[in-house]
Amino acid sequence: MAIRHFIASSTPTEASESRRGFLKTSGLLGGALMVGFWALPDEALAAATSPATYDANAFITIGSDDSVILTIAKVEMGQGTYTSLPMLIAEELEVDLAKVQLRHSPPDAKNYGLPFGDQFTGGSLSIRTLWEPMRQTGAAARMVLVQAAANEWGVTTDSCYAENGSVVHRPSGRRVSYGKLIGTAAKLPVPEKIALKPPSEFKLIGKPVKRLDAKGKTDGSAKFGIDTIVPNLRFAAVAASPVFGGKLKSVDDKKARKVHGVRDVVKLDDAVAVIADNNWYAKKGLAALDVQWDEGANGQLSTATLQKLMTEALQRPGKVARNDGDAAKVLAGGGEKLQRTYINQMLSHATMEPMNCTVHVLPDSAEIWVGTQVPARARDAVAKLLGLPPERVALHNHYIGGGFGRRLEIDFIVQAAAIAKQVKYPVKVVWSREEDIQHSKFRGMYAHSVSASLDAQGFPVALSHKIAGPSNLATFAPGWLKDGLDIDAVEGSDVFAYDIPNMKTEYTREDGPVPTGFWRGVGPTRNMLVLESFMDELAVKAGKDPLAYRLALLKKDKRAYKVLERAGELAGWGKKPAKGTGRGIALMHAWGTYLAQVIDVTVNDKGDIQVNRVVCVVDCGIVVNPDTVKAQMQGGINFGLTAALFGDITLKNGRVEQSNFHDYPILRMSQAPSIVVDIIPSSEAPGGIGEPGTAGVGAAFVNAIHAATGHRLYTLPAQPQLAKLAGAA
Repeated sequence: MAIRHFIASSTPTEASESRRGFLKTSGLLGGALMVGFWALPDEALAAATSPATYDANAFITIGSDDSVILTIAKVEMGQGTYTSLPMLIAEELEVDLAKVQLRHSPPDAKNYGLPFGDQFTGGSLSIRTLWEPMRQTGAAARMVLVQAAANEWGVTTDSCYAENGSVVHRPSGRRVSYGKLIGTAAKLPVPEKIALKPPSEFKLIGKPVKRLDAKGKTDGSAKFGIDTIVPNLRFAAVAASPVFGGKLKSVDDKKARKVHGVRDVVKLDDAVAVIADNNWYAKKGLAALDVQWDEGANGQLSTATLQKLMTEALQRPGKVARNDGDAAKVLAGGGEKLQRTYINQMLSHATMEPMNCTVHVLPDSAEIWVGTQVPARARDAVAKLLGLPPERVALHNHYIGGGFGRRLEIDFIVQAAAIAKQVKYPVKVVWSREEDIQHSKFRGMYAHSVSASLDAQGFPVALSHKIAGPSNLATFAPGWLKDGLDIDAVEGSDVFAYDIPNMKTEYTREDGPVPTGFWRGVGPTRNMLVLESFMDELAVKAGKDPLAYRLALLKKDKRAYKVLERAGELAGWGKKPAKGTGRGIALMHAWGTYLAQVIDVTVNDKGDIQVNRVVCVVDCGIVVNPDTVKAQMQGGINFGLTAALFGDITLKNGRVEQSNFHDYPILRMSQAPSIVVDIIPSSEAPGGIGEPGTAGVGAAFVNAIHAATGHRLYTLPAQPQLAKLAGAA
């Protein structure tokens, strides 16, 4: 059976009278039942039942052989959606999760762009937005199958129930499998009211479940974009302008064409590629090129000039995201105050799987093999470049070996298509690690100014948070800007949980000359780092314990209070750490999730930092798979610690100075801390978990460094700063 489900917003547990056309049965096709969503026009539904488009529009397929195939509307990049989303459907459909087969959804924003009409995976949105739609999909199919069995037996539906891929007649014990019911079920309408299970009846949801994609990723059968091999394939190594905005001036390729295995040299406006029989020959050919670049206007760009640009932007008026009370008036009055300026450094994503894409361009069509977070956008952009209608471009999406927001961008895919357009065979373009780090869509540089006015006990009665930096939404989803306000840029600050009567959050957009994009955690990663380290400084200034100080300001938000209190308990807060060891705490609230972390660090006399332990307490509402939550917290914490300890993209003469893991290091296994994850039971709606771990770790780390050394960090990374301080001492 196949269920096609399209939704524009979250839906109630039971369909209302105004949504009587919620689902309808579309018929039997190829031995499988298809249940379609009413939102499509009838002609589209008719087309969807043809063999050519059946799989492309199916969410669930139940075959006459009792097979269950689920097409996932989101991509799997290590975050667990290929387990958690099937759990939602299997729970309501009453099928064995181990028997479910999975497949990637095709590029189709209309049918798979839930819930925004834009087919992307990111923003910690997958479970938050599909929690009810996927359950309704499974429940609707279950109800149709139960009705089908009841009709065949001539009994009432309330005397039947679904269990393990079958329908059972309670009084007689008769049982029939789903596959034997699809013919009858295809003739039935879908019920107008979709009844979902109450949580008390959940068999899967909330239970730890092993990852469905784990076997393929351990035995090598899982395919990533970089694994693509097609007939007559050639390999391309590419070099883009080393200066942002630069252009290709000239290329002398005589030596390159003499390299064994080199087939072609392809020129683009801002890059050059060498195509060869394998990747090694392509790299050798690229190294043999004599390339001249027109550096353009950014040839003298440096980190210092970029920082000056962002700090100057703080002086300009911005868009107000939050304005409780009158913070400006209170701050302008008397009383004790504290003001600090922070800088968020630039970062690259450095995904384990570097950017890659395989493209074959034919006279009237094209084919793409890639791992992308935005399959429909990628397909449409390539179609536009090639002058083809989108339906003539096939995109095969794959598992992603690290996204972190980088694969929300399509620059590397369009580049691969532009290269493949100039030859007559399929080309796999693989960026070198150097190309990848130096030509990322970077986490941009941001400047923050934070000011507080304090009462006699040292608690803030007013707080102002001014942010300046590039707008990611302006390029990715300009329609999401609210009167020019980038809601992503202020996320976290706009819901800062503490009881502060006067608080203002303001954002000034300054894009600058560097190409920027989303980096795991995005706005909250920057804002929580700044605000929670500032809160820690306020606590120290007031002579109060940092945990007690925070709890005193959380009388209204019980979820925030509970995660902080619990984190302190698990970490043994209050016990004096050993000499040279510091302990820091921080609260994170964003994506509908609350999280508190306590970090223990040791700093030796050379300034070397070792993160010993992280205690992470998370309240993300209803949990689908606790194993996924724990894994995401662990991965997010280590990702965030990498940036806090080492991560820094610096510019000189318009060029990124870092090039590989020797000067853009990643946290090693020997450096990774012990991580304790505790999940607070909750009946609240699900929150996001893909990014909170990263967003919460930075401030707790900075606060631990201060506790260990007495040194307060206002920018990162920490390791080079502490090493420099130790050397100076």
